[in-house]
Amino acid sequence: MRILILSAMIAMPLLAACGTTGGVSQYQKDMNALEKICTERQGILTPTGLQTGRPETEYACTITGGASRLSQPR
Repeated sequence: MRILILSAMIAMPLLAACGTTGGVSQYQKDMNALEKICTERQGILTPTGLQTGRPETEYACTITGGASRLSQPR
């Protein structure tokens, strides 16, 4: 029983440290930058299906607007 109580006493501060600090996480900052670049290219972010903790590998920019040089009339 003492081991269980001791384990809980050690774990509680560690779990509390995992909570948000009220600021924007690095992941969210990276996601915002990726979304801005993609939007400027007239695209939308689409999930890749990967879970890496890095937005640049978890999302791809799918270009939705604008004509390409192949579809322009001559």
